[in-house]
Amino acid sequence: MIPGAQPVVVALSPRLGGVLPAAAARLLRDGTPLYADVDVPAELAQLCGAHPVGDAVQGLLITLDPSTDVAACWVASGAAVLTTPEPAGAALLDAVAVMDRLRSPGGCPWDAEQTHRSLMPYLIEETYELYEALEDGDTDALREELGDVLLQVLFHARVAQETPGGFDVDAVATGLVAKLVTRHPHVFAGSEQVRTATEQEIRWDELKRTEKRRESSVDGVALGQPAVALVAKLVARATKAALPADLLPGAALVREGLTGADSDTGTSLFARSAAAKLAGEDPEAALRCVARCFADDVRAAERSARAAGLDTERLTAEQWREHWPS
Repeated sequence: MIPGAQPVVVALSPRLGGVLPAAAARLLRDGTPLYADVDVPAELAQLCGAHPVGDAVQGLLITLDPSTDVAACWVASGAAVLTTPEPAGAALLDAVAVMDRLRSPGGCPWDAEQTHRSLMPYLIEETYELYEALEDGDTDALREELGDVLLQVLFHARVAQETPGGFDVDAVATGLVAKLVTRHPHVFAGSEQVRTATEQEIRWDELKRTEKRRESSVDGVALGQPAVALVAKLVARATKAALPADLLPGAALVREGLTGADSDTGTSLFARSAAAKLAGEDPEAALRCVARCFADDVRAAERSARAAGLDTERLTAEQWREHWPS
């Protein structure tokens, strides 16, 4: 409880504007005079009904920075300090504000020219860089790449906001919240029980089919994803719907888990990917693992050749074999 006669400094959140902590609101209700520090914008001071601080060292002082000369003087005179609590995720408001600045007049010319279509390659690139950070277990890179993917979300939402009939980032967040609440009735409504992750996965699919009014088990599969990942997703969806494996392309090869010499390349790749998925493996991850190991071997051979004084841009086949990791 803060005595009414004691001066109080309230450190406002720059993100939350005129939001005051509950204790400060109580003081104002009791008639405590309100003053604004010199760092508080005039519009915000007017919104709060605050007077210019002048030489006053009594009542309640709102400030954006409790280390200003005025606020420090109040504290030295015995003022208590209240901070405005911010909810988790408040820093996202800064990200939205920065994107607004970049796209607004006087911002960045490059950012201002971007469209949904021009940004598409960056979304793919940033997503793969995030995937790589997850593969590597690199925490620092993971934090950075999550930020880059978030940037794509903010960018597209801002572009949409400027489009007639579009939407803004709040609409994106509102839609996400509604989806998560609707698809977790056991958590938010208490209307049913889900005891295991498997039960939740089944229930999620049921709710999603009802919500999307989908007519096929493969409706909603992103056809633009990499081919191996597409095969895995289609096989997972179809077999979850009890499609027999003998109806998959290259069914005989799927059963054997092998590629046949007499099959075309596409069918062979589908069969290999489907067989891996049915065996509980992730063919995309497996192929990426082999590809990344191959890239590591190439780099190792080049380092070895370079250490031997060779020009790595002019290696012969024999030199590649000589320096290839065993």
